[in-house]
Amino acid sequence: MSKPGNPWAALGALCIGFFMILLDTTIVSIAIPSMVKGLDTDLNAIVWVMSVYLLTYAVPMLFTSRLGDRFGPKRLYVAGLAVFTLASLWCGLAGTAEMLIAARAVQGLGAALMTPQTLAFITHLFPPSRRGPAMGLWGGVAGLATIAGPLLGGVLVDSLGWEWIFIVNVPLGAIGLVMAMVLVPDWQPRNSHSFDIPGIVLSVAGLSLVVFGLQNGQHYDWGTVAGPVNVVEVIGAGVLLLVAFVVWQRYNRREPLLPLRVFVNRNFSAGTVTAVTIGFLMTAMFLPLVIYIQEVLLLTPTQAGLVTAPMSLLSGIIAPFIGRLSDRVNPKYLVIFGIVALAAGLGLIALMARATSTWWVTLPGLLLCGLGTGSVFAPMSNVTMSSVEPRLAGTASGIFNTARQVGGVLGSAAVGVLLQARISAGMATYRGDAPQALTSAARETMVLPIAVLLIGVVAAAMMRRPPARPAPAEADPAAATA
Repeated sequence: MSKPGNPWAALGALCIGFFMILLDTTIVSIAIPSMVKGLDTDLNAIVWVMSVYLLTYAVPMLFTSRLGDRFGPKRLYVAGLAVFTLASLWCGLAGTAEMLIAARAVQGLGAALMTPQTLAFITHLFPPSRRGPAMGLWGGVAGLATIAGPLLGGVLVDSLGWEWIFIVNVPLGAIGLVMAMVLVPDWQPRNSHSFDIPGIVLSVAGLSLVVFGLQNGQHYDWGTVAGPVNVVEVIGAGVLLLVAFVVWQRYNRREPLLPLRVFVNRNFSAGTVTAVTIGFLMTAMFLPLVIYIQEVLLLTPTQAGLVTAPMSLLSGIIAPFIGRLSDRVNPKYLVIFGIVALAAGLGLIALMARATSTWWVTLPGLLLCGLGTGSVFAPMSNVTMSSVEPRLAGTASGIFNTARQVGGVLGSAAVGVLLQARISAGMATYRGDAPQALTSAARETMVLPIAVLLIGVVAAAMMRRPPARPAPAEADPAAATA
């Protein structure tokens, strides 16, 4: 295998693609009204534009992580980035809602190819003693991209049009491809993996049905009205397939897609549960927040993005420092601090929001959320991945990232259902006073992600400090540049 001259340069190249992936999970929401008008379609079609990306992103990751173990992370990363970039151009050129949905599905597949390789590369490029700062940079990119989407999206929509939220990925992707080819080592794990075909079929089918049901439950009235789809039955079938998948993984004696022994590792199990709760929050917090800022406070997309900019900036600034600190103290305390800060920030926003307020009342809570986001990603990833066997790094990365995305699906579906229910109740309570009803609904909806974060605190409290393990000489390319 080749070794990079500078592992930080290689990590920087990988972060470009990772930034693009996470940016596209949040940037679309702020462009929904413009896409409805520009494509002459309805809201349900644009909801599909968002959900199909999440579906094709989350579902294949267990499989794509194994592909990275089999064929090499660099090959999978470069292929995924190329697919993602070309699909982004297709999205920007789409003239119909159907074409845009198809392009977004392909874009999600590209993201699924890339994401598991990023954490696998960090474990290869940096030994455990140097991994905290690298995870800090990765966490900073994750927090910055996830929260910066509304700001960049608002500016692009207001100045150039909705198409540019996708076209902007093309030059970024081209730069990322060149940097990846030049700076990222062509690391080929010496693992002759077989492919668990029954496991692939069961996991893809099960996750697809569950995600479809959760994303579209409200559209089909959760099976209470006769129609072409009963989502309760769809979700139930998906759950049964996932149970069958786990049973198969237990009895597959060759090489299962999901090695259950990885969950014997207490840190990995706790970190995976924590990732689900963080994924839940990162999608759940934005819907009521954007509704309140744009529909009650009457801010434009760009103004709404500027309101959230301090949260994004603070998260990006502190994440690298938190990453370094996670090598010196028990990372679980940093994870707990980050989760508590996120919950406190969202709670403060809910407490301060009023129909007659101004945007600045959200600032203290948003800053707390930025502090929490910047504090949680790096130590959570560090403690989760540091104890995993090196040969399982790709598979573990796929599980970890899939957990976060599935949490996002749950957050989107649950908050969407709750918000609509509370808006209807609020309109009745406030006799058609829309600002009052929307404010009340947004405040009450924010309680749900706060409650889910309590599960994350319990999971994080179960983590142990990763043991300091010296890396083998051939796995320590960072030492050459120290």
